[in-house]
Amino acid sequence: MASLSSLFDPELLRRYDVPGPRYTSYPTAPQFTPGFGEADLRAVAAASNGDPIPRPISLYLHVPFCTSPCFYCGCNRIITRDKARGTAYLTRLYREIGMASELFDRDRDVEQVHFGGGTPNFLDPLQIAEVMDVLRRHFHFAPGARMDCSIELDPRFITPAEVGELAAAGFNRASLGVQDFDPAVQEAVNRVQGVAQTLGIIDACRAHGFRSVNVDLIYGLPKQTLEGFSRTLDITLQARPDRLAIYGYAHLPDIFRPQQRIRAEDLPSPEQKLGLLRLAIEKLGQAGYEYIGMDHFALPTDELARAQREGGLHRNFMGYTTHAESDLVGLGVSAISHIGASFSQNPRDIAGWEQAIDEGRLPVWRGMRMDEDDVVRADVIQQLMCHGRLDFDAIGRRHVIDFREYFADALARLRPLQADGLVEVDGSGLRATMRGRLLLRIIAMCFDRYLTAAGGSAPLYSRTV
Repeated sequence: MASLSSLFDPELLRRYDVPGPRYTSYPTAPQFTPGFGEADLRAVAAASNGDPIPRPISLYLHVPFCTSPCFYCGCNRIITRDKARGTAYLTRLYREIGMASELFDRDRDVEQVHFGGGTPNFLDPLQIAEVMDVLRRHFHFAPGARMDCSIELDPRFITPAEVGELAAAGFNRASLGVQDFDPAVQEAVNRVQGVAQTLGIIDACRAHGFRSVNVDLIYGLPKQTLEGFSRTLDITLQARPDRLAIYGYAHLPDIFRPQQRIRAEDLPSPEQKLGLLRLAIEKLGQAGYEYIGMDHFALPTDELARAQREGGLHRNFMGYTTHAESDLVGLGVSAISHIGASFSQNPRDIAGWEQAIDEGRLPVWRGMRMDEDDVVRADVIQQLMCHGRLDFDAIGRRHVIDFREYFADALARLRPLQADGLVEVDGSGLRATMRGRLLLRIIAMCFDRYLTAAGGSAPLYSRTV
């Protein structure tokens, strides 16, 4: 693989830094409508059971609670220190698990479980182990070697001994939120987190046999400097996490109220933000990490890197994953399911979710059935986001289309990107160049019919850099 430093072209990044989807799904969530309800979810689940080869299942569980607000956060979460709320939440979550499990045949293996939030370790290890026990009673888990159980951890609220309890409950992957170790940045975003505290949890994950540890960092936060972020990167790289996610901070205070606590004058300028990104790319490249795509980096030995080399990488609402052919079942407030050619989302407000559970209903707020065009474009965008390339004839055979004719408009929209050296297109396919790898979202947007129908604007989304 070429040096990661060749990913960085500041002039192109400035020019293409516009709002755009992150493509954890296609179509994206703004296209979901209330016209898709519980009956639709039951129908698509029943249809999915009829496949000649049963598809495996991935389970996502959303734990919405946090004990304090991180001002940069745009996640769906509830701020509380009342642990009783977690207990009440689990009572209803178990009912939802029971209802959801009845939709699927028992011969379908669960191969992936992921706890996200919020702060999943707002729940104590005994509660989390109980959730896993409930899941095992209602679903058939794949044998251990095939089973991925991951959890997002806030290192401030867990001990090394508790990591051992999570391992005993079946967890073998962890993602740790760090964002930045600089004290001034931590104060500005209301997330004060010690270095020793965080490294101790990474060490505990390894000591207890976790297959993979991911660390999340953010560039573009208030008070960030090259010197401070360089220290954060050095500390993190010394711990040698298997994966790193380096997210660009999206300042959208009109959408995410906690961000109103961040002073605009404390944010890095666009030039400074690009400098932070360049620093991260250079340091990760020197440390031997490979660029997976969409802010994600991995060691060459990690399963994500291997899956990308072997063509088995997939992207969904949990991020990049090696479980390409599974149906995703979302459980809990705001969780999203992707079953067959459909999407469905639970209510984002806890009262709406609770009401549905209390009435014995599957808590479907909105969703959509994908039409044939959605399915074709989803395949194209998935290939771009995971592998940075398209084989026109292979896609044509899968969907019985003439790729060049079907996507004539999209190929025309790609021409300025070709002129700027972001993509190379020939008779057989398309490939993102090294300079285009950081702008995969821009390339994928050329194939998004919902954006082009809206004149190419994407005001609901974060910026691409």
